[in-house]
Amino acid sequence: MGRPAEPGLQRRLGLFDAVVIGLGSMIGAGIFAALAPAAGAAGSGLLLGLALAAVVAYCNATSSARLAARYPQSGGTYVYGRERLGPFWGHLAGWGFVVGKTASCAAMALTVGGYVWPGQAHAVAVAAVVALTAVNCAGVQKSAALTRVIVAVVLAVLAAVVVAALTSGAADPARLDLGGDATAQGVLRAAGLLFFAFAGYARIATLGEEVRDPARTIPRAIPTALGIALAVYVLVAVAVLSVLGPTQLATAAAPLVDAVRAAGAGWLAPVVRVGAALAALGSLLALILGVSRTTLAMARDGHLPRGLAAVHPRSQVPRRAEIAIGAVVALAAATADLRGAIGFSSFGVLTYYAVANASAWTLPKQEGRPPLAVPAVGLVGCAALAASLPVASVAAGAAVIALGAGAYGLRAVSGRSPRSRNGR
Repeated sequence: MGRPAEPGLQRRLGLFDAVVIGLGSMIGAGIFAALAPAAGAAGSGLLLGLALAAVVAYCNATSSARLAARYPQSGGTYVYGRERLGPFWGHLAGWGFVVGKTASCAAMALTVGGYVWPGQAHAVAVAAVVALTAVNCAGVQKSAALTRVIVAVVLAVLAAVVVAALTSGAADPARLDLGGDATAQGVLRAAGLLFFAFAGYARIATLGEEVRDPARTIPRAIPTALGIALAVYVLVAVAVLSVLGPTQLATAAAPLVDAVRAAGAGWLAPVVRVGAALAALGSLLALILGVSRTTLAMARDGHLPRGLAAVHPRSQVPRRAEIAIGAVVALAAATADLRGAIGFSSFGVLTYYAVANASAWTLPKQEGRPPLAVPAVGLVGCAALAASLPVASVAAGAAVIALGAGAYGLRAVSGRSPRSRNGR
């Protein structure tokens, strides 16, 4: 049996807010930045890579949704791994999520800086982190309200890009040749890069204690958000490919800006830049929200300092965890490299989802286990995408995951390792 939620957080989010928070995490800077390196890896196989990333994301989302309905607590896969596989696997998932998504936060903040003021990208990134941490500390409803505005604006900008590209004389369907010059390794690497743009639906699960009727809401919100994001990504990818082609797309510094210019709609370029900055802000807002909740859950169990488990009596949010994560992200944003942060983040997040799929495999059928093929494909897919990442990202990610495992081992040796409530 899963343990009951500790008092503190209030269930204020309905289905619409849960879907919007998931979209705010996915419809972020990934679609503005990931298309170019993915095209460089897969060439005309870009859409195949997108389809593969979507399949893995669907399996991960289905496993996460079934588990979230069974364990509607803050922490996401940290909780699922702890309860289904044992404390070590929960710790490993939580560690992978916190370090991976902290790197994602830094990447999103740097994306904001790069679009708003390229010459002072790091300073703008730090300012963005401080501002959004303050918003999150004010309460989850305020975060959801701001996310709604950002998602609406970004979707409008992406719709304008798609219409401008597909209705222009520059659009050529021949540029959509699926996989003509692609290799299997290239498609796999493109999928790994594009997965970064999908890995936001977990934010819905990590807010499990703040969602109303989570057993019904979360399993509906996760696939809904994923389906909308996939539809948007396919339309944008087709539109951009049709006017740029894979070769030109692979070398584009700002693919969507180049696409509207190639389509003869250069007046849209400043709008697209603003949309990219807002998308990154929306993603950063939801990321800080999700990482702080996993930090809260790990602190409750003693895997992180217990002071981080405090919930503010007025705003009903884990303010200490919010501020701690904000401080770490601000430091990373002031010093990190964008591309390195993305690769490192992907490795940590894929580790997290691998544990989610393994946890879903253990669910009894009467507790909502998905068809066994779903967690099996998800687990294998996570491993394959992680292995496809650049060597430096794999080495750094593996080293940090090993560090987290070592820390757990030291706690176990000292007799201070927490146990799950179900005795595992």
